[in-house]
Amino acid sequence: MGIIDGPCPLEQLFSKNDEYSTESSTQQSKTEKLVYDLFKTVKEKNSLKTIRLNRNSHIKYVTDGLKGLHRHWVVLDANKPWLCYWMLHVLDLLGHDITQELISRGVTTISKLQNVTGGFGGGPGQISHAAVTYAAVNTIAILGTKEAYDLIDRENLYKWFMKLKQPDGSFIMHEGGEVDIRCQAFDGGIGGEPGLEAHGGYAFCGLAAMEILGKTDLLDIPSLFRWASSLQMKLEGGFQGRPNKLVDGCYSFWVGALFPVLEAIMTRQQLKKNDANCKELDEYIAQPLFDREALQEYLLIACQNHKGGLIDKPKRSPDYYHTCYCLSGLSTSQHHVIYDFEKATSLNIEHGELNAGDRSLLWFEDETKILVLGDPSNIVNATHPIHNVAMPKVKKMVEYFREKPFSS
Repeated sequence: MGIIDGPCPLEQLFSKNDEYSTESSTQQSKTEKLVYDLFKTVKEKNSLKTIRLNRNSHIKYVTDGLKGLHRHWVVLDANKPWLCYWMLHVLDLLGHDITQELISRGVTTISKLQNVTGGFGGGPGQISHAAVTYAAVNTIAILGTKEAYDLIDRENLYKWFMKLKQPDGSFIMHEGGEVDIRCQAFDGGIGGEPGLEAHGGYAFCGLAAMEILGKTDLLDIPSLFRWASSLQMKLEGGFQGRPNKLVDGCYSFWVGALFPVLEAIMTRQQLKKNDANCKELDEYIAQPLFDREALQEYLLIACQNHKGGLIDKPKRSPDYYHTCYCLSGLSTSQHHVIYDFEKATSLNIEHGELNAGDRSLLWFEDETKILVLGDPSNIVNATHPIHNVAMPKVKKMVEYFREKPFSS
């Protein structure tokens, strides 16, 4: 549907605040005004169909970063795998060639971060940490070569992860670190620990993990869907990470990517309930579960920096994190990536319960439902809704490791 040419005038979409101003309500009003001004200009010029993704500027921003970072990035010294993942994933999404030189440099960099006791650290000599290990593995998937894959010491990685597992089933982030179990909260979202506020990033990680494990039936899916749907902003069109917070471009993926997974789960439940045939899926698929066009309006009009890179909201500076997740959200809103229920059923009959790798390979793009706002050249590549890595890279890595026996 979209917001700019939607049925409701932009002026009627502002939040209705009471007479008691707070810092958060003031910031919300300021943010809405910034987005409103940008949207109004586009509407007055009738230029929505000509909105452009500044692809070359974003590619230059990232490739310049890969050549060397400004000294202020020293604050991310413990996040080298994240920087590699964010930048390389952007190049993949934008269709830019990841050269052999970049692959070799990536392999060399990541190889220096793996510890002999298992897992990856944020920098050479730093302790292994679950979050940067995730980023390192995603980077290896994007590099996509045998040399890169063979970097992973799977046996020690597994042993290290099992050391992190707690008696209640949760994992700590590193030895001696904090618990992070991504529990479902009373409002349907997912938070870090019992009693903590639900959060868009935690919700994605929690739902994706449950889908990988094949245990989504343990979640209250209707309440999670209601919670996620409530986070798309009326005026801005982007997502907030928690209720009563400001819009942020990164949640275009963290929250936006919940919906293809929720669609698959809801369709699966409907099939089970109605004992329907897989070929009758069209009447059950709930897409669109969110306003894909509105999200693209926010990303393309309010989140692009004219010098390259993307931002969380207007008047902010770009960074590699937001560039990665804004473009990942753009991909999620453009492409309709769905779960192959018919193939899943046949594989279940043939092999029994599917493992995580098999389930990851069951996602494919329905090319009849691509939606691209503005110039047709704005399209980016499809990202996997569970792993947030380009679809072909996920397939290649899973198929590589399924041929290599693993002994734990």
